[in-house]
Amino acid sequence: MTTRTPGNGVHADDDGDTRAADPLQPTAEEIIRYAKDPATRIATITFDRPDQLNAPTMDARLRYGDLIHRASVDDEVKVLVIRGAGDDFGSGADLGEFMTVQNDPDQGPRLREYKIGPDEVRYPPEGSFRHGATIGQWYANAQAGCRSLQEFKKISIVEVKGYCYGWHFYQAADADLVISADDALFGHPSFRYYGWGPRMWTWAQTMGLRKFQEMVFTGRPFTAAEMAECNFLNSVVPRADLESETDKYALACARNRPTDTVFMQKVFFEIMKQQQGEYMGSLLSGFFESMGGHIHADDNDLMLDNAFDGGLNNSVKDNDSRFPPEFRLSRSGRRKKE
Repeated sequence: MTTRTPGNGVHADDDGDTRAADPLQPTAEEIIRYAKDPATRIATITFDRPDQLNAPTMDARLRYGDLIHRASVDDEVKVLVIRGAGDDFGSGADLGEFMTVQNDPDQGPRLREYKIGPDEVRYPPEGSFRHGATIGQWYANAQAGCRSLQEFKKISIVEVKGYCYGWHFYQAADADLVISADDALFGHPSFRYYGWGPRMWTWAQTMGLRKFQEMVFTGRPFTAAEMAECNFLNSVVPRADLESETDKYALACARNRPTDTVFMQKVFFEIMKQQQGEYMGSLLSGFFESMGGHIHADDNDLMLDNAFDGGLNNSVKDNDSRFPPEFRLSRSGRRKKE
């Protein structure tokens, strides 16, 4: 049996040793499942990697972005439901894979993420600003699978349970509707371990500045009840009722106005978001995230590179234990008393 530490897909065995990325990872098609019902015009994307807290690989994120683009065009789709298999919606991208790719001297895997062959271009050298900034700006591109829902011209509904952290938090914030189990936790571990997230502008607008600043400065996750108070959620129900509640919303949306009307409604809301600076904010926060390697630590601050050198899982657990139980990212840590 393995235990999982939340925080951008970090995973470790019971003995605390962080496992290296598995060379026999499941395929993108196995991680991101897609189905549609032409009769109801409801499509479903399911993140299906529950043993890794549904962490998508690089290739899975690309598939996710492509599926959203295709569903946006498909006349047999009017509503898209996005959910996670197992106990959680998801705790973010596969951080182990990200760091392995980021430190690859040839950057071949990273170029594959950009849909470029390994011998077609020369990647910016390590130490240059562009070496890290290129990926930060890529996350503002809908093709990257990070803000893809912003350009989706149909109705998107995200179903949340358990952890909704990191990359999965992006999806909840960008969806049109969010239906949540009452046990869900929301946030971005980057605030605790790195400092920024590429979608901060949108989160501040959705949650309200005061409460979002609390999430950023304390790094603590918010409960479903708190997120409902922030107008982030449309419905909060017991876990046992979650799927039926989501289905109720999906069917209502599918039966309401014609798909052409929905398309026009989505264009209206997209123009509104762009007037408020959604895409500009994504570029700006991506720029700040690109500067993370230049941050000087104060005393005992946990820095990501040092955490990897010291054993990521143990470093994350040790750092989490420094916070009050109700501020901790881990469910098991939150249950522990001082």
